[in-house]
Amino acid sequence: MQYKKPLKFVVSISISLIAGMIGSIFTSTSVDTWYRTLKKPIFNPPDWVFAPVWTFLYIIIGFSLFLVCSDEGTSYKTKNTSLTFFSLQLLFNILWSLLFFGMKNPLLAFVDIILLWSSIILTMIFFKKISLIAFVLFIPYILWVTFAIFLNYAILVMN
Repeated sequence: MQYKKPLKFVVSISISLIAGMIGSIFTSTSVDTWYRTLKKPIFNPPDWVFAPVWTFLYIIIGFSLFLVCSDEGTSYKTKNTSLTFFSLQLLFNILWSLLFFGMKNPLLAFVDIILLWSSIILTMIFFKKISLIAFVLFIPYILWVTFAIFLNYAILVMN
């Protein structure tokens, strides 16, 4: 059964990257049109920064998922709760792109990103019970989403 770990690795990374691809569908519909017309704060990064940052983040949270899924010493309940919160944060992640870019609604996106941030924290808490490395891999993600909260809020207020 040596094929299981490489397959689990590929599936875990793919799950995260697919979430990013789904979100990018909504983003691509308005990033060059509606988004360009918005007033943005001075701390708004250049557009080219977002794709590599998000790709990196999706890869590391996918690796984190792999570590949790590969652990064999954790109770079913803890692992199941961890994976539930992981799935929830990924859903809120995708939903943010739909709300902000797809529906062009920074207010609903702001509500969503607060829920995203909360679900990331809960994921981190449960991942830490299983793997310290999985927990640490989520730190850049929570930092970026924290920054995104301020950015989303600034865009909401300015527009």
